[in-house]
Amino acid sequence: MKRVNWVLVLLVLVGFVIGRFIGTYFDGSFLNYGQTFGLSSPIELDLGFIILTFGLQIKITIASVIGVIISLVVYKFIR
Repeated sequence: MKRVNWVLVLLVLVGFVIGRFIGTYFDGSFLNYGQTFGLSSPIELDLGFIILTFGLQIKITIASVIGVIISLVVYKFIR
């Protein structure tokens, strides 16, 4: 099994979060333009004694893509 580089995964997630904050701050600009993927309504699994709810929705914007690119550049510098 190939070893996962956790620093890269963490930096990419931080890039998405920072890009999302930037896109939210510039709400009316082109940076907030994007696409949403995922389930529009959650799926429920009722087992009688516990109810599990599954749902995932990802919104990719131009600002989040820029954040990921910046995080990849930072990764190249620290490696």
